[in-house]
Amino acid sequence: MKTIYRLATTAVLIALPHHAFAAVIKGSMYKNPTCTCCETYAAYLEKNGLKIKIIPTNDLDQIAATEGVPDQLRSCHTIKFGNLVIEGFVPFKQVKKMLTMPFNAKGLSMPGMPMDIAEMGFDSMPGMEKATYTIYAFTTDGKDPTIFGTYSSN
Repeated sequence: MKTIYRLATTAVLIALPHHAFAAVIKGSMYKNPTCTCCETYAAYLEKNGLKIKIIPTNDLDQIAATEGVPDQLRSCHTIKFGNLVIEGFVPFKQVKKMLTMPFNAKGLSMPGMPMDIAEMGFDSMPGMEKATYTIYAFTTDGKDPTIFGTYSSN
């Protein structure tokens, strides 16, 4: 009987995805109440294993300012993961890197409203050229943002 129990337990453990054993990383997304692109991005992050609480607000500029997001890096939503911040549609690969590796900045931003990326709810926009977007790391000590990575929509 013990052998059958051990075999069954082993089979279940092998079948479970690895992220089932990791602690879920939770974030709070502050977004404009009428923006549906933000909800699509939150669903994209959740599909990749994060848990996002959506908080509609009309005070996005104040929240971004409080979190130290430079004016030129602001977007349509701000996500807080503890003391770290994601501004805009930062691809999950960079979000994961920020959350799981040593990170010496306040947050990451992919500013603006990139209409040709799947993370925003559009697989492609007819007539739009593919583009490469820059992801910036920013601090709250007055230093200029640095390039953290790039993302190509093609």
